[in-house]
Amino acid sequence: METFQKLIRSAEEDLSAIFRQIDENEEYRTRAILDVFRDEGVSYRHFSPTTGYGYDDIGRDTLERVYARVFHTEAALMRPHVASGTAALSLTLSGLTHPGDHILSITGMPYDTLQSVIGIGDRPHPGSLKEYGVSFDCLELKNGKIDIAAVEQAIRPETTLIIAQRSRGYAWRPSLMPEDFREAADLIHSRHPGILFMVDNCYGEFVTANEPTDFGADICVGSLIKNPGGGLAPTGGYVVGKKDAVERIAYRLTAPGLGRELGSYAASYRPFYQGLFMAPHTVAQALKTAILASRVFEKLGMVTTPSSTDTRADIIQAIQFGSPERLVAFCQGVQAASPVDSLAVPEPWDMPGYDDPVVMAAGTFVAGASIELSCDGPIREPYTAYMQGGLTYAHGKIAIAEALSRMAANGSLIISSSHE
Repeated sequence: METFQKLIRSAEEDLSAIFRQIDENEEYRTRAILDVFRDEGVSYRHFSPTTGYGYDDIGRDTLERVYARVFHTEAALMRPHVASGTAALSLTLSGLTHPGDHILSITGMPYDTLQSVIGIGDRPHPGSLKEYGVSFDCLELKNGKIDIAAVEQAIRPETTLIIAQRSRGYAWRPSLMPEDFREAADLIHSRHPGILFMVDNCYGEFVTANEPTDFGADICVGSLIKNPGGGLAPTGGYVVGKKDAVERIAYRLTAPGLGRELGSYAASYRPFYQGLFMAPHTVAQALKTAILASRVFEKLGMVTTPSSTDTRADIIQAIQFGSPERLVAFCQGVQAASPVDSLAVPEPWDMPGYDDPVVMAAGTFVAGASIELSCDGPIREPYTAYMQGGLTYAHGKIAIAEALSRMAANGSLIISSSHE
């Protein structure tokens, strides 16, 4: 274990300047959120639960105004009732399309679970957009960026929604910075004003000084058990963007004509307010953990993306392990270092919504919370682990050391003095 600690300390020394930049962004985003909380007069009364229809729910309505202001948008839909990021995206796609419409993805194939929502593939997907007559196409990135010329050519008369995914998902491609969406947004708004532009913002919130909505995205969507929940939100999802679009999406959540006016929550709203306030700090901890993991495995000769010196657009760290044994051992080590369910031993399984068996480590206080330290990966070449989260950097360091120990114990990793 001492060898692992020396390796980690050496990696930390390499990263001191990058960590200072992360701290500066944390302070900037925290100050901006604090200003919104003070302007909106957030107080104890906003934490109170409601029941029944939820008309005039001051906690809900104020929280949605806070979200809209933090993301610099006209409106927001922030609800505990939205079960996941995929559920928020499904609401959005359903709310913004009609039978006969066409959706164009401009960042490659969407994340695995969203493919079932759209109806991609040969398997039947009951309730999918495809079943309701909505068609879909996707364009790959070109040299890691959106191919603007290809976007112009791929737009059809029936195209009503263009979507992009900020994070890499399970693809070996770079995540996108908020400003990377500017040129596509300018094209859509100037040449095709009837088309809306949506960005899946999962894993990207508060990583940088801005969000995609600052660069022309009409709608941004995400999960509250990822970055914006700050590790405190117990459930939920959000949609921010243009008022008319958000209202249409809200009709899918409640009912046409009712929209955002309806929806109570019988538990306290405090974790959602506090989680948002904590989000820049928690995201900074997760970023440091990811960058440390990248640097450690670079020192061991493995391929990582982003590299430890790359500018970050999200909290995800991809590490190519080259074998299923290494991948599984790494995930088992992270699980063993978890504060919850540390005795569990992750094994690959056929997880709903995925085409390959997936091994997943997630010993989290909130089940499945990706802002807490977790990692997972599909059992397919090149056997890549996707690591994300970390409520504290100290825990991230401990978990990396535990994972290295587990890999060494099963013989899939040999660390020599040259790696220190």
